[in-house]
Amino acid sequence: MSEKYYDGYRSFEYLRENVDYRAYALADDLQRVPPYHFDLNEGEEAYVADLLSENLIISMRDHGFIVPKKYEDIIPYCQSLHTAFHYEGIAKSGIDIIFENFMDGIAITTSKNGLKWNEVIHLLGMRYADIEHQNNVYIAKTMTDLLNSRKNKQVALLPSLEAANILENEVDRVDVLYGLGIRCMGITYNEANTLGSGLVENNDGGLTAFGQRVIERMNRLGMLIDISHCNDRTSLDVIECSEDPVLITHAGARTLWDTPRMKSDEVLQACASKGGVIGVCAAPNTTLTHTSSAHSLDSIMEHFEYIVDLVSMDHVGFGADTFFGDHVALQQAFDERLQISSSHDGEVFEESEYVHGAENPTEATKNMVKWLVKHKYTKTDITKVAGQNVRRVLEHVLKP
Repeated sequence: MSEKYYDGYRSFEYLRENVDYRAYALADDLQRVPPYHFDLNEGEEAYVADLLSENLIISMRDHGFIVPKKYEDIIPYCQSLHTAFHYEGIAKSGIDIIFENFMDGIAITTSKNGLKWNEVIHLLGMRYADIEHQNNVYIAKTMTDLLNSRKNKQVALLPSLEAANILENEVDRVDVLYGLGIRCMGITYNEANTLGSGLVENNDGGLTAFGQRVIERMNRLGMLIDISHCNDRTSLDVIECSEDPVLITHAGARTLWDTPRMKSDEVLQACASKGGVIGVCAAPNTTLTHTSSAHSLDSIMEHFEYIVDLVSMDHVGFGADTFFGDHVALQQAFDERLQISSSHDGEVFEESEYVHGAENPTEATKNMVKWLVKHKYTKTDITKVAGQNVRRVLEHVLKP
């Protein structure tokens, strides 16, 4: 594994607990649930270690965010700007580059439903201030920045946003966000906004005229476009409108699990045909399948193999979308505000307490690599999906 620096820093050490901010008991245990065991022999374990140490490993969506231990603390914790980042866990993840949105969708300091301009800007400023006081991760804005992660033994964070709701009808805000370091932005979240239709909308009107202007501005600036939460018509319109390849940073295949949160074959193929990459998601109760009774690494990788067969190994990557603590509890706390359960509609299933084998960033991507080794994928294919494919898009869109 690529060795990463960790000096023991914990979020907001420069402030006084319960004086400058309220401190909550956090679910920061890296082994909160039983670990996932692979039946790998000594040679296979060494091969995995070599793959992780020799190749650029990129997650198209993961988070350092830590959930509070108590369910009743989740909403007040998210109403505070001082949400903690698990620097140790990220350092041990085996990942070199993470598309990190700092959980902008659940910043609710003044609003009930989040994704508001002031809240997201305040969240970015507070997280950047915390990051400036440590040496374990860093904000990356250019391709050169990203590629320095291995040399510096740090994890590069590519600042991203879940959705463009915060633009309202102000296209120049795209430039402001770019100036603040944002290099990837989702077009919609689960519900519609001024750009297009989110994935829970029954009537998908596609990309709006304002949405087209935003896509053009993002192309001009060099900002990556993410359609993970867009409805099908809007997704296809974005792909057609964009001059650059478009990303689906964290999703799965609807053919295997028929919910809005998954992507249709048509959208997956259109994304790939334009040079885009699909990151396979591991968030609880998303990439389930009918062959797995619970959400696990095997069901995630069933989606992976389906998408590879559909669009080829050149257009698939990892986008686990994990963080630290009880992911399901957070989904439940924000369900009504963000229409999370609506995005999972269409299939009957028993909610998993956690994803076995991909519970947090420390294990998810490494276990995906181990699974590929166990299933005899070639080194060439593993290096593609572990980072090379999305690196191609990054080099196309970002400044050197």
